Amino acid sequence: MRNLWQYRDLIRTLVERDLKVRYRRSVIGFLWSMLQPLMLMMVFYFVFSHLFNLKGYNIINYAIFALAGILFWNYFQQSIIASMNSLKSNAHILQKLPVPMAVFPIATTISGLVNLLLALVPMAAILLVTGHPIGPQLAFLPVSILIVTLFTLGAGLLLAPLAVFFSDVVELITVLLTLMFYMTPIIYPKEMLAGQSFYWVIRFNPIRSVLEVFRDPIHLSKIPPLSHLSVSIGIAIIAVALGSYAFHKTSDRIPFYF
Repeated sequence: MRNLWQYRDLIRTLVERDLKVRYRRSVIGFLWSMLQPLMLMMVFYFVFSHLFNLKGYNIINYAIFALAGILFWNYFQQSIIASMNSLKSNAHILQKLPVPMAVFPIATTISGLVNLLLALVPMAAILLVTGHPIGPQLAFLPVSILIVTLFTLGAGLLLAPLAVFFSDVVELITVLLTLMFYMTPIIYPKEMLAGQSFYWVIRFNPIRSVLEVFRDPIHLSKIPPLSHLSVSIGIAIIAVALGSYAFHKTSDRIPFYF
């Protein structure tokens, strides 16, 4: 992991390739990074604004609340799945060139980050159109994005070798991610499920902590409380440390499974 900086050009090339492949044969290309979250937001806006009563939960501008959550989740989920597939899909490179294997999950995480940054463009437009308050606290967003990126990278490094060793891991994690989507207050306020027997899962869900650090500057125009921020930073650091350690310990065995 210490020598990865020497391979920054390779990482940049892999990021460019991932972005080109993702939107190959697409008529509108990168615009999908902006349109897909918007379409999902409109669906959830209809469901939760019309079929569920949100008036008692003090949700200011549900469209912004939901869109911020969807942007976070799309980045996290897509990067995790791409990281798990990154080693097998680049096996031909690993068999020919002596490069650190970690460059591949790192590259997929960075390419996902580029998509997240592109998706923030329509977010900014919606903030302006809806008259949502925009304060100086929004300048904290790059810190939030860094925490999200570290957390996502750690999870990707942890799961990437497992996807090589066990072919069913990708399908299993995909199902678990779908479950976690609904067990994380992305499209609904966590208070909606207060009192339920499984509420502790939502309350102590580490993904929720990272999500709220990302969403607070956008939706609530506030910097996350120091107590909450410190927890999220700790979660991100632990994720990166655990993922790096697991990847380092298993990387020598990975080539034997190609």
